[in-house]
Amino acid sequence: MKRRTLLTTALAASGAGLTLAACGAGEDPLAADPSTEDAATDALVIGSANFPENELLAEMYAQVLEASGVEVERNFGIGSREIYLRALQDGSIDLIPEYSGALLAAVSEGGVPEDVSTPEEVYEALEDALPDGLTVLEQAEAQNKDSLTVTRATAEQYGLTSIADLAPVAGQLTAGGAPEFAERYQGLVGLKEVYGVEFAGYRPLDVGGPLTVQALLDGDVQVANLFTTDSSIETNDLVVLEDPEDLFLAENVVPLISAARGNAQIAAVLNAFSETLTTEKLTEYLARVQVDKESVAEVASAYLEANPIEPAAAG
Repeated sequence: MKRRTLLTTALAASGAGLTLAACGAGEDPLAADPSTEDAATDALVIGSANFPENELLAEMYAQVLEASGVEVERNFGIGSREIYLRALQDGSIDLIPEYSGALLAAVSEGGVPEDVSTPEEVYEALEDALPDGLTVLEQAEAQNKDSLTVTRATAEQYGLTSIADLAPVAGQLTAGGAPEFAERYQGLVGLKEVYGVEFAGYRPLDVGGPLTVQALLDGDVQVANLFTTDSSIETNDLVVLEDPEDLFLAENVVPLISAARGNAQIAAVLNAFSETLTTEKLTEYLARVQVDKESVAEVASAYLEANPIEPAAAG
């Protein structure tokens, strides 16, 4: 497989030129509250990206840390990786749930080595590649990988079982998904380089969310960038195309934290939590948010009640 190349990352982004994705219209999720900006706090600020699974994981982190006596603040729905990495580096947030492979691709100088793909290989490379001031704690077994997903009808019409099968027919198809997927190596750039896949068009929608799913079901796009834990894949009998060249790396859930804000207690608690988290559990509890429409706070609380961490870690 060809060597993966480094894409534009938050480390090279101009702080003045970035507009933050907000939780509500016109809001900046990293902006200080004027009523509290003068109040000193030692709270650990936990952020999240702007999609349901990451917000759920961030809420799990927050609740398990609060239960162990750590004061936390929540700053969820920040936006893309390019934005929240900068927020970690400038101290706007202190901790965020990440995905090992995508994070490695974002911070690797010169590109991710071609012999790195397994969870262990990705994690080891990530520890070496992280910029000064950032560190990762232990990764969970749980993974949520990027995918190219199609309807059952599209798979049967074009004989699609893997991404490689798209190469001869992609010129007849429109893809859709996260806006940043169009510019990332683990996106359209890598699909062209690794598989020779070039779509007729690409529709920027949302980050593995309901807009993308609905566009796929409506036929507005024929190929969608969805996350593999998305409950809509099973409920709509969608087909996830295999990735034989491992363009999409191992994507284990891993806490990314500012080294200056981490300590032994936080590490012990989050490491113990990560030991409980499997892909099957993550998929199950995410469905309660996406399908059953429970709040992330309710689902996180239910998960932690069903999967308590060891008292020694919580203490």
